[in-house]
Amino acid sequence: MSLCLAGGWAAAQTGGDLQARILYSYYAEDANGLAGLVQLLNTLERSNGADNALRYHLAHAYYRLGLLAAGQTGSGADRAFDACIDALKEVLDQDGNSVEALTLQSACYSNLARLRRLGAVLQRSRAEDRIKRAAALAPRNPRVQFVQAADELSQAKDGSPQQTRALRELQLAAQEFEQSSATAIDAPGWGHAEAYLELGRQLEARGNFLDARNWIEKSLIVAPDFKAAQRQLATLQHR
Repeated sequence: MSLCLAGGWAAAQTGGDLQARILYSYYAEDANGLAGLVQLLNTLERSNGADNALRYHLAHAYYRLGLLAAGQTGSGADRAFDACIDALKEVLDQDGNSVEALTLQSACYSNLARLRRLGAVLQRSRAEDRIKRAAALAPRNPRVQFVQAADELSQAKDGSPQQTRALRELQLAAQEFEQSSATAIDAPGWGHAEAYLELGRQLEARGNFLDARNWIEKSLIVAPDFKAAQRQLATLQHR
């Protein structure tokens, strides 16, 4: 799905700038900055009418705001994920085969299921439906692979076949990300830093500290301001 806002290079550049601002605020754990971007994007979306690119950016900003809230106070995280889902419903109503919209909506449903016991089964079912549809359309899309692997890892028991399979999927996602651009301005380009960090965490948990350090350092090469990766790397200094 293109993120061009009006067509041409300038529009693509605008899309890239919005994505970069969303990601920077998330990596720097600037919840106020993300809230400001949500307000800006809501204003732009209302003034530009039925613009799916803006709706995608808005959903992405809500997703990042939800992740920050869930990892900090927890307050408002569920509302942010609900808003992400709602913004993407309008995108998918117009293009039900949008791989990027399906993938992001799946991630929001998965996070919502973790936060709300009431209705969690339904939310998880919707998350699985979206990511399976995305995977059927674009099996080598690294964001699809990463979202699918991360959700499976969050549910898998230690040492289970499901965990082994999910870790292998995460490794494939990281490898696909290495071969794709992290700076595309006319299409979604997020996920690199998060996938590298998650793989580093998984390897660290298994005692593979050398490879863990390698992947976490790659995460910081992609996103030098990624505070979560900085903290994770610091834990390895004492290994």
